[in-house]
Amino acid sequence: MTFGEVYAHHFRFVWRSLRRLGVPESDAADAVQDVFLVVHRRLAEFEGRSKITTWLYSICFHVARDRRKLAHLRRRAHDDEPLLDCADDRVDVGAEAERRQAIVLLEAILDELPLEQRAVFTLFELDGMSGEEVAELLDVPLGTVYSRLRLARDAFRRAVARLNARDQFRVGGRVVSKSEPVLKAGAVGPGLTAVKRSPEDPEGPEPALSLSGVEQRPAWKRAGGGR
Repeated sequence: MTFGEVYAHHFRFVWRSLRRLGVPESDAADAVQDVFLVVHRRLAEFEGRSKITTWLYSICFHVARDRRKLAHLRRRAHDDEPLLDCADDRVDVGAEAERRQAIVLLEAILDELPLEQRAVFTLFELDGMSGEEVAELLDVPLGTVYSRLRLARDAFRRAVARLNARDQFRVGGRVVSKSEPVLKAGAVGPGLTAVKRSPEDPEGPEPALSLSGVEQRPAWKRAGGGR
């Protein structure tokens, strides 16, 4: 493929990869440019031993990691678009505000994860990829995918519990939590849904988190631009 073809076919893939890896909306355009500068410089070296999306994701990962190290580029929730832009015009203002609060809190939790764990978590939980697909995209063993996924889920649950413990208060005798939207987004505990276990991993991944407050889109199923 020529550079122009790679750019045209995979621009949206690169953009979404960087956003999933925590690059703020306000910095995404610059980060995309960084990725394609590397692509332009190294495309002749790409020998096709892996999928081009695997190669592109690796570049996205390194760009996101480098930007994460810069404190002044950290996301500010008040001036960045949410990780998942899935507004529904049919919902009322209160429900939409709650949904956006859930997404902001979800992003804050994801920002605490090591980038390797965040990558696996978002690919598996938000994009609906299987363990095998994640392993192929990241070019790591399937066991590594499941190990990182377990660690990320454990960290996610601890973060939600920490938010609940901090924000709980009582109104009219009923326990109310300012972090209830996180519970709806994370659905920890009773909200967990079972997933099919992989033959390569007899124990399989833990039950998938049902992110009921956030749209889950299998955006990574195709390598083309129609995501």
